[in-house]
Amino acid sequence: MIEHALVIGGGIAGPVTAMALQRAGIRATVYESHAGAADGIGGALTLAPNGRNALRRIGADDVVAAIGEPRPHMVMQNHTGRELARFTDLPGLPTTLLLHRSRLYRALLDETLRREIPVEFGKRLVGFDQDADTVTARFADGTAATGDVLIGADGIRSAVRGELDPAAPAPRFTGLLGLGGWIANPGLPNSGGAQHFAFGKRAFFGYSIADDDILWFSNVPAASPDEALSRSPEHWLSVLHERHADDVPARDIVALLQPADVAQPGPLEDIPTVRVWHRGRVVLVGDAAHPTSPSSGQGASQAVESALELARALRDVPTVEGAFAAYESARRARVEKVIAAAARVNSGKAAGPVARIVRDLMMPVALKTVMTPERMFGWLHTHQIDFDSPVTV
Repeated sequence: MIEHALVIGGGIAGPVTAMALQRAGIRATVYESHAGAADGIGGALTLAPNGRNALRRIGADDVVAAIGEPRPHMVMQNHTGRELARFTDLPGLPTTLLLHRSRLYRALLDETLRREIPVEFGKRLVGFDQDADTVTARFADGTAATGDVLIGADGIRSAVRGELDPAAPAPRFTGLLGLGGWIANPGLPNSGGAQHFAFGKRAFFGYSIADDDILWFSNVPAASPDEALSRSPEHWLSVLHERHADDVPARDIVALLQPADVAQPGPLEDIPTVRVWHRGRVVLVGDAAHPTSPSSGQGASQAVESALELARALRDVPTVEGAFAAYESARRARVEKVIAAAARVNSGKAAGPVARIVRDLMMPVALKTVMTPERMFGWLHTHQIDFDSPVTV
């Protein structure tokens, strides 16, 4: 019987996993490597209808909805600003939310603490040892903790994954760097609850305009992720001006930016297949198990889904190995489909001139036939996890 789980990582996946375990009757402790709460770190993300439905199963959606901005519409456009396609959230589902990652992190952490789930800071994992009955995590500060299972929720560069499989593949660079942030809105018209995604001539641009502020981001092609580390904000601002000089309305938003608005870019990365999800009493969840690039719009949502399936399996399957196998069986095919879909999106963001012309001609036609919202997003957004039903092997 599983009584106590060690959850390594206090970002998004860790607290949600701890809450799902508590709902399943399993005590959890979260261990975070940062010395304190990681407030103010990260950019924007979306929580999709499937992610919100999963949070509802553990009573955590309300705290997220309180800090999110509804974004029920998605608009695709070309570099001239012409609308190529428009998608609306499917009926009967929760509305997609746009969130500051740091606010989502804080809301989930506060809710975890409110539920009296222990969170310990300054606990950087350096290794673990396990036997037939227990697993012990060793931390850089010289302390250790022992539990029945250890769950790696420590992100795309997971230390737990490296211990599980020393030959695990490193994150794959997609060829794109991501820049973005929020700026005050000087008076541009509100985008009416829509997220806009524009295929520019030389880079991809996204934006969402509220009355008070503008969320913007750009995906810029790069030969190496090292480029992100070697240049100044002034350099990247000049890159944005050059890349979006012919793009409407990207160039108008870029014209509002100051160097202080342009933080160091981050590489868009993924891992198509994480070969080893579990061994013995140790298992991976979230980006540690299935890291997808931000282009999926599903990183947080898939982490929440996996947290619930893992908790269900540990609750219902009598052996640890059997529970981990059931969890992986429930999740692997779905998350790898999400990762592959995001990889296709990334390849389209850097399309050449001929591909741009074909896309501009075909996308409006496809929208009326194969690219209906139901066909595009039905498999993804309507996914439901019946948390209270028993897991059978």
